[in-house]
Amino acid sequence: MKQKFNVITSTCVPLPLENVDTDQIIPARFLKATTREESFFGDNLFRDWRYKADGSLNQDFVLNNPAYGGCILVAGKNFGSGSSREHAAWAIAGYGFRVVISSFFADIHKNNELNNFVLPVQVSDDFLAELFASIQHDPKTEVEVDLPNQTVTNKSTGRSEHFDINGYKKHCLMNGLDDIDFLVQNQEKTKQWEQQSK
Repeated sequence: MKQKFNVITSTCVPLPLENVDTDQIIPARFLKATTREESFFGDNLFRDWRYKADGSLNQDFVLNNPAYGGCILVAGKNFGSGSSREHAAWAIAGYGFRVVISSFFADIHKNNELNNFVLPVQVSDDFLAELFASIQHDPKTEVEVDLPNQTVTNKSTGRSEHFDINGYKKHCLMNGLDDIDFLVQNQEKTKQWEQQSK
């Protein structure tokens, strides 16, 4: 879903696991789906962790814990490794997450998130560890993600870090534009450049 980004303040869902790959985010069997509905992929986010073999809820998994919620997923190091399937980003967006915070992202998955209006925020290992500790201590801990200033703040401690983002992607997120929207918006400029280049 195309949504403009500015400042997002939310409670978080903690997933303190490292090397979470795209097959764990959305199992391969769902790649055969003929729908692009966000709700379908969101319903199957972390499918094999959320549900038991008999289809019942796994009450031990964090998404099934009513204490945790919000539109920010805080994940362990090396999030989104494995295959390049964009379906993983569809599932994250479809569930309702707008931000994923980790200390390292697989490059292709990171770009897939950006292309699907999910903001990947890469922080230091130390900041991530503090964030997990704060959320574990108090599930109501809020985090502020300020895209214009490229800062992320743990509201319970007041500690902030700067994060990097490609300038073009930042512009698109802040204006709710995908790549096609951007080209259409700049159609006249493109025509002028073509005329001048002849």
